[in-house]
Amino acid sequence: MSRAKTSLAALALVLAATVTGCASTASKEEKAANAELQRAVEEALKPASPEEVAAANRSDPLTKANFWSKEYAKDPENLENAIAFGNALRGIGSDDRAIDMLSRVLVVHPDSAELLMVLGRALSTQQDYRAAARAFNQAGEIEPERAEAWAALGTAFDQIDQHADAQRAYERALAIEPNRTSTLANYGLSLALSGDLTGAEAKLRLADAQPDTTTRVKENLALVLGLQGKYAEMKDASAANAPASIVEQNAALLREMVQPVRTWEALAERAEPGALPPAPSGRLTPDSERALAATSTPVTDEPAPVTAPENENGLRLRRAY
Repeated sequence: MSRAKTSLAALALVLAATVTGCASTASKEEKAANAELQRAVEEALKPASPEEVAAANRSDPLTKANFWSKEYAKDPENLENAIAFGNALRGIGSDDRAIDMLSRVLVVHPDSAELLMVLGRALSTQQDYRAAARAFNQAGEIEPERAEAWAALGTAFDQIDQHADAQRAYERALAIEPNRTSTLANYGLSLALSGDLTGAEAKLRLADAQPDTTTRVKENLALVLGLQGKYAEMKDASAANAPASIVEQNAALLREMVQPVRTWEALAERAEPGALPPAPSGRLTPDSERALAATSTPVTDEPAPVTAPENENGLRLRRAY
């Protein structure tokens, strides 16, 4: 039994003993005071009404966190309260407190996939990606048809450079939800980071074809196209999201980063008949690898910017959410 419950139970026993033992001698005033105290204890333990919960969830993050702190204190083993409190703590940036509280509740509710998902997200924000991967994997094992668990597992694996494991996790997520835009986009980023630009382009094009595609997906697609030397297609992919001058600047910048002097096209123009150089393979060259590493953004549950070379339009791969 939790400490809060133990204290309240002890108080209830004391009240009961007092009322019973002194029933014959207590004055009317004492009886009234005991009854009022008992009502106060019951009121303090009473869960919030649906209307109070709805109002708290519409309030600002700090008010919401305070509300769920009180609800959690009433019954620290209540699963729904713990999940709501954990999310509220994350909403005010208190992921460390959320991890501590959720870890204690997990002892009581080890089979709650939702609790594990909240814990995994908090661990990811704290950059403890290995622990986050364990939480997401456990959530997926408990609820195998939960696509978000496998997708989140993929992002955690990508953060610790286990790209093959990440891609297997994305495959499991897509087997459940084939058109999940964020999973397709993150799968594409994972393939790019492991050197498969052709595969990355295919996944990112699928993501960009979904109704809920985002600017971030289009940015990633444009960058992957540019890394393959497909500058005209890169401009087309970027055109809807940036001024023409920025699109041209991005293409020129990437052309310099990836192939500063000896492009395949330039070599082909000067080659003797029958002596063309090998065409690009669709995989990263050493220069491309360096460019991609310099412009990629680490995977996080709530992405935080990192220092990396970029132009004014922010030329970098970005995780989709």
